[in-house]
This record gives sequence, structure tokens and C-alpha cells, in this order.
Amino acid sequence: MASLTSPPQISRPNTSQLQFSKQLHHRSSFNNNKISRVGFQIRATSEIIKQEPDLSVTVNGMKMPNPFVIGSGPPGTNYTVMKRAFDEGWGAVIAKTVSLEADKVVNVTPRYARLRAGANGSAKGQIIGWQNIELISDRPLEIMLKEFKQLKEEYPDRILIASIMEEYNKQAWEELIDRVEQTGVDAIEVNFSCPHGMPERRMGAAVGQDCVLLEEPARVALKSGCEGIAAINTIMSVMGINLDSLRPEPCVEGYSTPGGYSSKAVHPIALAKVMSIAKMMKSEFNDKDYSLSGIGGVETGGEAAEFILVGANTVQVCTGVMMHGYGIVKKLCSELSDFMIKHNFSSIEDFRGASLPYFTTHTDLVHRQQEAIRQRKAIKQGLQSDKDWTGDGFVKETESMVSN
Repeated sequence: MASLTSPPQISRPNTSQLQFSKQLHHRSSFNNNKISRVGFQIRATSEIIKQEPDLSVTVNGMKMPNPFVIGSGPPGTNYTVMKRAFDEGWGAVIAKTVSLEADKVVNVTPRYARLRAGANGSAKGQIIGWQNIELISDRPLEIMLKEFKQLKEEYPDRILIASIMEEYNKQAWEELIDRVEQTGVDAIEVNFSCPHGMPERRMGAAVGQDCVLLEEPARVALKSGCEGIAAINTIMSVMGINLDSLRPEPCVEGYSTPGGYSSKAVHPIALAKVMSIAKMMKSEFNDKDYSLSGIGGVETGGEAAEFILVGANTVQVCTGVMMHGYGIVKKLCSELSDFMIKHNFSSIEDFRGASLPYFTTHTDLVHRQQEAIRQRKAIKQGLQSDKDWTGDGFVKETESMVSN
């Protein structure tokens, strides 16, 4: 599938705006009436009224109730499932990737394989990896376009994003964009990097598979006029070999092909790439004008918070929906809200990119540690002269010269 994509997003000018109001969260109050030993009545009243954090985000002019976006793939494959996503409360939906000639797209079954934690991939182990050999949408483009239009008519204030991919043919890309724009979708995601997207047709695995070079295509996309980057796509992989049959998984008539790897196992890789792209965007572009969408292994609000802390405006979920259902968005929102309350953040922008300044080079880490060791040794040895006293470290400096 062309899920978990790493293309740029191009926002449309006819964006609908949603109005969101912050809600007051009322925690339960209680009244305990007791009689004291001297006959006075004691009334204890406790009522906590706390304002919930605002989860809404505005990305390239598009306002969403929360930063959680359905990633391109099976969860956005037709009208029925996309409608379900909107009804459950997802901030936005990215439809499964479409092309001009869907009749050339033929999927196989089985098309997924899972990796579980534990010895020999025990069936009871937690699913930590997911591989797919699914292609882009095999539904006729005309039907998908009709459903895009229907969704925008029924949900005019919700954000619907189309994902597109074509062969190495500029005219085909331009035609596809023109036809998709006419449906009224809010943005277009250009899928340049599906790792198994029929390379024999020169589609898919041409960009983004070398993680070291991921910043460069992102930089080129932004300089070329795109308004955002989504990272990362699934990673080329072989899920495993069945040790009984000696055949690779997922096995189709005894054979298989490398496919895209997703789920929790790719989360650390995705964090590193999003961090790297975010730092590039911050140093070379005005990141207020561009957006970054983090993708990879999100199943909890904490994992979403990590993407936002390294600079993401939104967080996409695809495999997580396939494993847990569309209702997971409520859990994600609740857990992200709890994280924000814990740190006293009132909005997503309050902490977006907050962890970026703490990434540095290994050489700098060595220097920082050496300096910290030097300072600790200096304090331990005690002050050598009255001129060495400082106001900030006065208590520690005093303690350094106490013998017991």
C-alpha cells in the first residue's frame, strides 16, 4: 500500500475553517459535613475546574480539531471507511493513493505479514512490526473522485487530502492533479516514495529509501513550491522466512517480494528522520510557512507527542488503525491531552519542536561531558580562593569544603 507516505503536501486555497472552542473540564466536587468535638460543623468543599488543552492545529491554512491524521492506505480506501474516520473524530483523512489507470493495479492476497516480540515470534507476543506488499488503490479513478466530492459535500468543514502517484511522466502527474483538484479536496499529497510501488513501471521506490539522503528530496520539494513534507514512508524489508516451509512471508503461491515495513519497530527511525528534516526546515526555511507530518509506529498519545516535540505539526496513523480500529483516535487525543496537562502546555504549538535544541553531534557530547566532569572535580576539591565563590552555586561550594 502507499501508506505512511513521505511526499510533500500541497494545500488548496479553498480551505474550509472549523471553529473550535476550548472546553472547561469540571472535575467532581465533594462536600463533607462533619461535627467537630466542640460542636462546630466543618464543611470541606473541593472543586477543581481545569481548562483542557487545545488540541486543534492549523496547517497550511487548514484547521483541524486535533493533529491526528489517517495516513494513506487501507483506512482511507473508500467512502465508507473515510466517513467512519470523520465520524470517529480524526483531524484529517488522507485517502489511499490513486493513479490514472487503476486497471494496471492488481493486488494479491495475503499481502501482510506481522513481526511479534518474543522468542521465535511467539503468537502471543506483541506485534511490533508490520509488512505489506499492497499497491496503491485498485479502484477506478472516476469512482474515487466521485467519493472525494461526496465526502466534501457531506463534511465541508473537515479536511480531506488526496494522495497521488504516477509513472515517470510529467503530463500524467499534471492531469491527475487537475482532476483531483476539481473534487474540492483540501490538499494533495504527492507520493514519491512507496518502497514497492511497481518499480517496473518506474513508480514508487525512486525517492526516500536512502535514509541518509532523506533531507535532500525534502529540501528540493520545498524549494519547488510544496508547502509541507510527510515522513516517513514504509521501509523496504523482508519480514521473515517460514522455518517449516522455507518460504518467505507473506507467502503468495509459495513466493513473496520485499515490501514496506511499518508499526512500532520503525518509530525510532521515523523520529530521527523527522527530527533531521525539522532542523533543516528551521534553519533553511521559515517553518511557520511550511508543515511537517510525522509518520511511523504511532499507537499512543505519547508516541504522537514525540513527533511533535521533534517538530511535526501533525501525526499520521495507518497501521495503528488497521490493528486497533478507527476509535483509537479517542485514546490518542486523551493521552496527548494528559501529556499536555502534565507539562502545562495549553496548545500544540507550546511544545512543537521543544526537543530539537537538545540534539547535537557526538563530538559536542564528548566536550559537554568533559566540561561537566571538570566542573564536578573543581567543586569536589573545594574553593581555592575567595574570588571563586559564586552566587548560583553558593550552597554546593560551601558543602564542598565541609569535612563531615
